[in-house]
Amino acid sequence: MAHMASKSLVHTHKKFRHAQGSLTMTAQQRKPIASFLTDLDLHLFNEGNHDRIYEKLGAHLRTVDGVTGVNFAVWAPNAKQVSVVGGFNYWDNTQQLMQKRGGSGIWELFVPELKAGEVYKYCVTDVNGNQIDKADPYGTASELPPRTASIVTSLDDYEWADADWMNKRSVNNGLDQPISVYELHLGSWRHDHDKPNGWMNYRDIAKQLVQYCQEMGFTHVELMPVSEHPYTGSWGYQTVGYFAATSRYGTPEDFMYFVDYCHQNDIGVIIDWVPAHFPKDEFGLAKFDGSALYEHADPRQGEHPDWSTLIFNYDRNEVKNFLISNAMFWLDKYHIDGLRVDAVASMLYLDYSREEGEWIPNKYGGRENLGAIDLLKSMNERVHADFNGVLTIAEESTSWGGVSRPTYDGGLGFSMKWNMGWMNDTLQYFRKDPIHRKYHHDELTFSLIYAFSENFMLPFSHDEVVHGKGSLIDQMPGDPWQKFANLRLLYSYMWTHPGKNLMFMGCELAQWKEWDCNKQLDWNLLEYDTHQGLQKMVADLNGVYRREPALHQVDFEGQGFEWIDAMSHESSMLAYVRFAKDPNDFVIVCCNFTPTVQENYRVGVPAAGHYKEIFNSDSTYYGGSNQGNGNAIDTQNIESQQREHSIEVTLPPLGVTILKKV
Repeated sequence: MAHMASKSLVHTHKKFRHAQGSLTMTAQQRKPIASFLTDLDLHLFNEGNHDRIYEKLGAHLRTVDGVTGVNFAVWAPNAKQVSVVGGFNYWDNTQQLMQKRGGSGIWELFVPELKAGEVYKYCVTDVNGNQIDKADPYGTASELPPRTASIVTSLDDYEWADADWMNKRSVNNGLDQPISVYELHLGSWRHDHDKPNGWMNYRDIAKQLVQYCQEMGFTHVELMPVSEHPYTGSWGYQTVGYFAATSRYGTPEDFMYFVDYCHQNDIGVIIDWVPAHFPKDEFGLAKFDGSALYEHADPRQGEHPDWSTLIFNYDRNEVKNFLISNAMFWLDKYHIDGLRVDAVASMLYLDYSREEGEWIPNKYGGRENLGAIDLLKSMNERVHADFNGVLTIAEESTSWGGVSRPTYDGGLGFSMKWNMGWMNDTLQYFRKDPIHRKYHHDELTFSLIYAFSENFMLPFSHDEVVHGKGSLIDQMPGDPWQKFANLRLLYSYMWTHPGKNLMFMGCELAQWKEWDCNKQLDWNLLEYDTHQGLQKMVADLNGVYRREPALHQVDFEGQGFEWIDAMSHESSMLAYVRFAKDPNDFVIVCCNFTPTVQENYRVGVPAAGHYKEIFNSDSTYYGGSNQGNGNAIDTQNIESQQREHSIEVTLPPLGVTILKKV
C-alpha cells in the first residue's frame, strides 16, 4: 500500500489556505461548560458497551447558552495534550486546548461559533512529547484524498423517504426470500468523463444503478467499502475514516440519497465492513496517542503480515466499543440493510498467515483469537436486536463451525456465510477442458455434503477477477463459443444451487479484462450479440429465481434439495430437484457439462404429469444453439433413479434446463 504523508499535504493550510478567521478563546469562552458526555457515557464507553458512542465522540453541532458551536471529543488516554486545529484558527495548536475527562481517557472541548463545513484535526502531544495532527476517528466526513482532515457535518438534516422499505425490510431480507446481490465498486462501475478520475456523484450513480438492477433483476447491491480511505488502490479495504462516507463520490447527504433512492425502488443496500485491519498512515489510528492504542503493541498480534497493516486490539474495551458502534452507525444513520464483514478468518485465528513462533497463543494455549470472537458475537447480537431485518454476512474461508448459527447455540451469530469452498471447487472444475471433467465430478457434488451446515451465500466476487486470475470468461476453456456456453452454464448452475447469490459487476457482461479500479466496465461489449446474450440470460435467471419459490424458499435446509442423478460422471451430467416450502411446488434442474447434446436423457421425477421447460441456457436468445425441450413433456410410468415416474429430456451442450410440472 502507498501511504499518504498527510502532514506535508494538509498543513500547507497554515500558510496558503483561506481561513475563515481566527477563533482565539476569550476568558468568557474558557469558562467551564456543561459536558456533552455524561458520566454514564464515559462509564459505558470504558466498559465497551456504548453502542451509540458516535453520538458523543467526534464533532457535533451543539447550542450552549444560546450560542451555537461544535463539541469535540476524542479518546487519547496517553496523550499529554490535545487541541483542535483547523482553518478557523490557522492550524494553531495553542488556541483550542481540550480538557481531559477524569480517568476516561477522553478529551473534550466546545468551540462556539463554529459551523458545519469546518475542516479540522486533533493535534495530539503524544506520550513521548511528539506532536502529530490526527484525523478524527469518529469524524463523519473527510476531505477529498489526498487531503486527510475531517469535516464538521450534521447527519440529522436529511429527510428520508424510505419508510415503506424499512417497514417491510425484515420480509425482503428474510432467508426464505430471493436474495440476488450485485457487488460493485462505486468508482469504476460507470464513469462520468467530465469529472476528475471519472467519479460520479452518489446521486447520479443511484439513478443509473437502480434502473440497471431493476432491468437485471438483482434484489440487492453490495458496495465495496464506502468508508474513507487514503489510497484508492486499496479499493476501500484499508480504511481510516470508519465513520465517514468517502468524499470521492460526494457528501454524506449524497450517500444518504443513494441509499434512500435504492430503498424507494425496492433495492437493498449492503456495505463491506472492515474490522480486520487498518493502515499505518500517520494521520490515522496508528499510534494515536503515541502508544499502541487501537492496535496491539506486539507485532505478533498487532501487525498483519499479508497486508502490511495493523490489527485491532479486540481485547480492549474501548476498541471493541469503537468497532461495534461503527457497525451500528451505518445501520442507524445511513439505513444500511446489511454488513458483509471482510476477512473474518484473519480475525478468528491468532496464527493466520503466520509460521510457528510468529504468533502468541491465547490464555488457554490455543490459536483462537478470543477477543475477536467476542467482538463478532457481540456485534451480531446487538445488530440483530436493534435493527430488524438487517443481514450480517461473513467472508470466512475456513471450516470454523457455526459461523451463521445463533450465539445462544454456540455460533458467531451471522445471518449468512460466503461459501468459499463451493466457489473454489466450482471454478476449479469449470477451468478444466470438458473432456477431463469426468475425472473431477466430485468437485461439483462435494458441496452438497456440507451445503446445509451454514446459511451459505454463493459468491463470484471481485476477488475472482483480479491479481492475475483473469476474468471469468477468460477462465473458461475452449473456443469462443464454448467459453460463453461454459459461462452461461456456470451462472445457471450457481442460480439453481442451494444458497443466495452474489455476482461482481462486469461478470454479467463477460468482460474479457480483469477488473481495474481506475477504469469503468467495458460497456461497449454490449454492442456484440454474445455479450448482450449473456447479460440477457443473467436477467432472465434472476427473473426465474425470483418467480419460483422452489429456487429460493428453502436454501438452508436439506428438504429444499434432492439429487436425481449425482453419479453420471462418465457423461458429466447432474440432475436435481429444488423444493419450495410446499413440497408439491418444485423444479427439476438438469446440467450437461460437456459440449455434446445429450438426447433421451431419462430423469426420474417426484410426480406424474406434464412438465414444461421454463429456462434453457442454450437458447439462441442468449447466444446458444437452441437445443432443448420446446413442448410439454408427459411423464412415463417407467421407474428411474428410484422414482416411479420419469421423463425423457434433451440436455443442451454445456447447458442447463429447468423444468416445472404444469
